Amino acid sequence: MARRDLAQTFRDLDGQSYGRYKSLVGSWDLRHGSLEIVRAQADPFAPPSRVRVTLPDAAPEELTRTPDRRRAHATFLLRRLRRELRGTPLQVDAGGQQVLARTAGQVRDDGTVVIELGAPLPGPKRRILGREAATLLGETLPAAVATLRWEELPDDERAAATRFAETVEDAVALREALAERRLVAFVADGAVLPRRTGVDDRPLEHATPFAAPESLRVTLETPNAGPVVGMGVPEGVTLIVGGGYHGKSTLLRAIEAGVHDHGPGDGREQVVARADAVKVRAEDGRSVVRSDVSAFVSHLPSGEPTDDFSTTNASGSTSQAASMVEAIEAGAGVLMVDEDTSATNMMIRDARMQQLIATEPLVPFVERIRPLHAERGVSSVLVMGGSGDYLGVADTVIMMSSYAASEVTEQAHEIAASTPGRTQEHSGFPAVTARVVDPASLDPSGKQGKRRITARGIDTLTFGEDDVDLAAVEQVVDRSQVTGIGRAMALLGDHVLDGSITLAEGLDLLDAQVARDGVDALRDGPRDPADLALPRRHEVAAAVNRLRSVRVRSLRR
Repeated sequence: MARRDLAQTFRDLDGQSYGRYKSLVGSWDLRHGSLEIVRAQADPFAPPSRVRVTLPDAAPEELTRTPDRRRAHATFLLRRLRRELRGTPLQVDAGGQQVLARTAGQVRDDGTVVIELGAPLPGPKRRILGREAATLLGETLPAAVATLRWEELPDDERAAATRFAETVEDAVALREALAERRLVAFVADGAVLPRRTGVDDRPLEHATPFAAPESLRVTLETPNAGPVVGMGVPEGVTLIVGGGYHGKSTLLRAIEAGVHDHGPGDGREQVVARADAVKVRAEDGRSVVRSDVSAFVSHLPSGEPTDDFSTTNASGSTSQAASMVEAIEAGAGVLMVDEDTSATNMMIRDARMQQLIATEPLVPFVERIRPLHAERGVSSVLVMGGSGDYLGVADTVIMMSSYAASEVTEQAHEIAASTPGRTQEHSGFPAVTARVVDPASLDPSGKQGKRRITARGIDTLTFGEDDVDLAAVEQVVDRSQVTGIGRAMALLGDHVLDGSITLAEGLDLLDAQVARDGVDALRDGPRDPADLALPRRHEVAAAVNRLRSVRVRSLRR
């Protein structure tokens, strides 16, 4: 049963030992719901206390009737609460530009809104500052969360919330329409693709809006905006070409970001990619554990097998080869590659090098890219400005010039046909070998047996005694998503993998559990204090593959 008058209880504890904050754990009445102190920190220097606010009947039926609308409205409310609490020590995990499922904010189908946040309880000298705590959690927070109720929102905020939900719902519809239209991505006319800086993901002001080339222009239907016109990127092999600084990589980055939804004002609200699209790149120094890289490394001078390859310090080419086959193993249907972040010898071996070097272990991607689609059903989208050998293998060639797109496929094919090129040395694309991961190696326990799953920004995940480098996993976008990846890995090890099923089969089971339970599937129980955002299976697999202590029991060919 909920207790009453939290503010007065804080004041009554003023000056007492800091540990007395733990006596407040439990549920407290609010005017329109309840506030639960889920966890009270042990001292002022510990991670913030965890607070959960539940507001029944706070969201209207129009914003709760589908999971996508509920996810969108939860994001909208978190962003609004973050603005309301700006300048206070209360910590709201509202995220960045992406609309992700989060433990910090959830909207249920009955209209209940649940918000979780971090609350550093005041007491710098290990004595409770009761009056300050009473103001923070007994007055400031209740007043702020009360404004999240639909009946409290002013008309313009209600309109904004509805637009936000409709925008996300439309993005989901656009993404779901891609496969039926045999497309891998869609970029709407008027989209703003450039970002302000490398660390500021907001749209660049005064940027040139995107316009689709007439030959690639398609119209997709959405439930709210109606027909949307833009560029459809077809299945197969798509090449994005152009001079330096003309927008090639900007277009690819927008497409790779299209696996996530974005809210109004982002500029990429109607830029979507298939959910199984994965960006890959070279990654010097990463570990590789029993990957079959024989599609790209035919043999090694040392005689080591390349169909069961391991290393603790991969080269750029070998790391990129491993990342490609690992992505396909995990279920990628689209690979996205930028020459700027690729190993040159992984991408191309031109005619002159073929003449000079008779025996080359590496099989460049240009040899495998067409059979990869024809035989394995995996499409590719590449940025290429330095190798004309890809012109002859591309199904579609998009030219970027001053951020304007045009299709030049016919011209590219004519150039390829009229210009002597390299000799094809390999054919086909071998079946990708599935791996059976030892579940015991996905144990996040540290030396003292305590579980350690900690995000350090978006580039590093501490998992047990290992630091997993995610810097090259470019579709990770959020710190809470990194924590979610760690929790998903632990869930795989604890309850999903059994030492006999493959990693891909385990990811299928994980997806089914997430489809049933949402982001709560990743929690360590109802009192879990962590901020989690839902990751894709592809980023979970990428983290498993970069865990240096992971063990692979067997290969399934």
